Amino acid sequence: MNERKKQQACRVVLVGRPNVGKSTLFNRLAGSRRAIVTPVPGTTRDVLEAPVEWQGAQFALVDTGGLFGRSEDPLHEEVSRQGLRALDTAALVLLLADGRDGCVPADYDLAKRVRQTGVPVLVVVNKVDDPASEVGVGDFHRLGFEPVFRVSAEHGLGVGNLLDQVISILPDSATRSAPAGKDQSEIAIAIVGRPNVGKSSLVNLLAREDRVLVSELAGTTRDAVDTVIRWQGRRLRLVDTAGIRRPGRVAKSGQVESASVAIARRAMARADVAVVVLDTSTGVTHRDAAIAGEAERAGCGIVCAANKWDLVKGRGAEFVKSFDQTIREELKFADYAPIVHLSALTGTRSQKLLELVERVDRARAAHVSTSDLNRFLERVTKRHPPSSPNKREVKFQYATQIGVKPPRFLLFTNAPMRLHFSYERFLKNRLRESFEFIGTPLEIQVRARRPPRGRRR
Repeated sequence: MNERKKQQACRVVLVGRPNVGKSTLFNRLAGSRRAIVTPVPGTTRDVLEAPVEWQGAQFALVDTGGLFGRSEDPLHEEVSRQGLRALDTAALVLLLADGRDGCVPADYDLAKRVRQTGVPVLVVVNKVDDPASEVGVGDFHRLGFEPVFRVSAEHGLGVGNLLDQVISILPDSATRSAPAGKDQSEIAIAIVGRPNVGKSSLVNLLAREDRVLVSELAGTTRDAVDTVIRWQGRRLRLVDTAGIRRPGRVAKSGQVESASVAIARRAMARADVAVVVLDTSTGVTHRDAAIAGEAERAGCGIVCAANKWDLVKGRGAEFVKSFDQTIREELKFADYAPIVHLSALTGTRSQKLLELVERVDRARAAHVSTSDLNRFLERVTKRHPPSSPNKREVKFQYATQIGVKPPRFLLFTNAPMRLHFSYERFLKNRLRESFEFIGTPLEIQVRARRPPRGRRR
């Protein structure tokens, strides 16, 4: 059984009409807040996937947008299409319904559709957390599937019994060998940027399938959607995120966008490399710089992807030079980030982007030997010695690398001091030049070295 068939053999797909609690149950089973949960019907748009482990068995849980039921979401039709495509890859379907509403016509429509898959189906009646809500549970037997499970996704009631049944149905060979998360060679790549710069189009291009929704409607992407691809023997996890607007606008837009932006920031925190997507047609903005700044503070490697390059193709070398210079000026704190000009529409330089991502990830994990580091420090400080605010002569006595991802360095001096930001930047630039730390932030700590005990007064 090849890897793709193994993954499909252990895919459990959650389906249901809008607002029955699919995302709440998804988060409960996955053990994390991966999906946005709000009272707004149609909050979930893209198909989300997360690994679940129970009693030593593992499977992939898939969350979908609401199917068949009523929704005010302008993208509901496309959301339904995405959900139905996911349904066709299922080894097991969890048909989720709302116990408080009882069995409604949309549940019958959905039951008819999932029956066509030919795979096992479990009916899960959610929001059954008190005796009053159990009254209409018996009606769900009319859907024609047995058994019917009663759960409260919000409080975790009945979830253990449901999981026991899930792993008893899935093939043991699949659940025992299913991937349980990130492996050591995987690169997690957060695709970040302002709304409508082409993040989702770029993910679909790299995945070579319509993995996430693409629309001219701002804010189409809400959840952080993981897509795993293989590239030159490496496993790459692409994380498409919501467009990040100014905090003031996000606060005014309501609960859904606020949650989307929070999840986008968490995606950066767990990423190895952040691809900051820029819109070539509108130019570089302060908002782009703010997003790149968040990626740097998260410790990600950074690659700047100037998208929609097909719109400015043929403008000549002077335009390219000027455009890149503007990026460097706006992102002064991240002038170490490589720039790639690409088009998610035509595919131009998409492979160059992945090459840069791999180089940045490798640099982020690089380690410099202590001997090489001290030779570097001696050479650099001899030409440009540090200064102290009290004009006392300061000397670097020793240096060592104390961490990676991102690289962290500890410098010992003969006296307590704090590096001036300009000198710290100077040292970081020289480190990048000497040891090829492309695209990765660096951290430098300074500590006064204590004299030997015999020399202390």
